[in-house]
Amino acid sequence: MNSFKIGDLTIPIPIIQGGMGIGISLSGLASAVANMGGIGVISSVGIGLINSSAERNPRKRNIEAIRQEIRKARQATKGILGVNIMSVITDFSDMVKTSIEEGIDIIFSGAGMPLDLPRYLSKDSKTRLAPIVSSARAATILCRKWKQNFDYLPDALVVEGPKAGGHLGFKNSQLEDKNHSLEQLVSDVTEVSRQMKDEYNKDIPVIAAGGIYTGSDMYEIMKKGASGVQLGTRFVATEECDASKAFKDTFVQARSQDVRIIKSPVGMPGRTITNTFLDEAEAGQRRPTACKYNCIKSCNPKTTSYCIANALIAAYKGNLSDGFAFSGSNVDQVKGITTVPEVFREIKNEYQTASQQFTIKTKTYAYG
Repeated sequence: MNSFKIGDLTIPIPIIQGGMGIGISLSGLASAVANMGGIGVISSVGIGLINSSAERNPRKRNIEAIRQEIRKARQATKGILGVNIMSVITDFSDMVKTSIEEGIDIIFSGAGMPLDLPRYLSKDSKTRLAPIVSSARAATILCRKWKQNFDYLPDALVVEGPKAGGHLGFKNSQLEDKNHSLEQLVSDVTEVSRQMKDEYNKDIPVIAAGGIYTGSDMYEIMKKGASGVQLGTRFVATEECDASKAFKDTFVQARSQDVRIIKSPVGMPGRTITNTFLDEAEAGQRRPTACKYNCIKSCNPKTTSYCIANALIAAYKGNLSDGFAFSGSNVDQVKGITTVPEVFREIKNEYQTASQQFTIKTKTYAYG
């Protein structure tokens, strides 16, 4: 399991913890992952809705909250930290500017095309940029636009496949299409990275995300060209995760048949763990009377079946009667609450076993 570089940063262990909101990955989980040599990621979405600030202005509250979480994480680790900033949130620019001001190592941004992300960097900024894409076409467009408009290329590309948890950059019909499998997407996006290297002499590592759970999964996808992997679901059921125990227990108890695809108010499909709240929302029993937060650009409170901010805040606090949990397709593999160091230990062992088995198979094939 080799280290890799994002810009001038060396990532000792090629594991990135996915950004999960609202409140699932904050400074607690992010610093724990960073301490193990991976990249710990704070989710910025809805971050001001769950902090204890007396500030009433929503914009100032969000800025204060992301600043606070970054500083708390910095106090707890000397490792590499990132923030995940969805491009569809209304305070996108505030979250980006504040994160750069705080010297965050990496910004991961998806849920849309963050075409103007480099414009927030100054000459002395040390923050690296890693957009999240779901196709080689999106990766190409983004690289070309960034180069044309800002003379900047991504420092890494996260390619997220259709088995990921949360919001998905695919149509429902593509979720089971082999042409959109993570393996195929990694191969395709790696080719885009090679093109950028040939044209501009910049290394852009590809990080695979979505449906990766074991060290064996990690080994197989890295054989396809990925330099690292992003995991979300496996880190939820850890003591260090910032969510409530009830939220974590939802992952422990989930079975494969409990995984469900929903239509999110964000306007994208989303993978979740099914529950009564989602049944009621689908039946039209959870319609909001007004918009309290104005948090998502694409959300129309007049037509949406529920307020996603309210639902995710409730879930974060452990109230799954009024909310729900996003999860990856492999949530049924979660068997109990563990720790971040134990997750890293298990993944390393699984990766090593997969590598050894591949070596044995290769030698057997070569020598008969």
